[in-house]
Amino acid sequence: MEATNQLIENIGYVGSLLTSITFIPQVYKSWKSKSVGDLSIAMIFIVVSSTIVWLTYGYLISSGPVLVANTVVLVLTLVLLYFKSIFKKPSDHQNNLN
Repeated sequence: MEATNQLIENIGYVGSLLTSITFIPQVYKSWKSKSVGDLSIAMIFIVVSSTIVWLTYGYLISSGPVLVANTVVLVLTLVLLYFKSIFKKPSDHQNNLN
């Protein structure tokens, strides 16, 4: 029985790893290009909200995989939100030059 529980926990951690890395390519691309104009602010706020709910749920049921995945997703999404606030659209930059 213990081996089954460990297997279930390991499957959860693999899933949390895969979920966690989904935002890494977008964060990296945004950082390298200094461009986030195509990112929807509504999507970012929805992801932050859902992640907070998942973190609360993971805490209440003491689920390590849920906590790990959603902590990483929350941090990466907050990084995207930060980028959204500091990176200007190219047209904004051009307007500031004139």
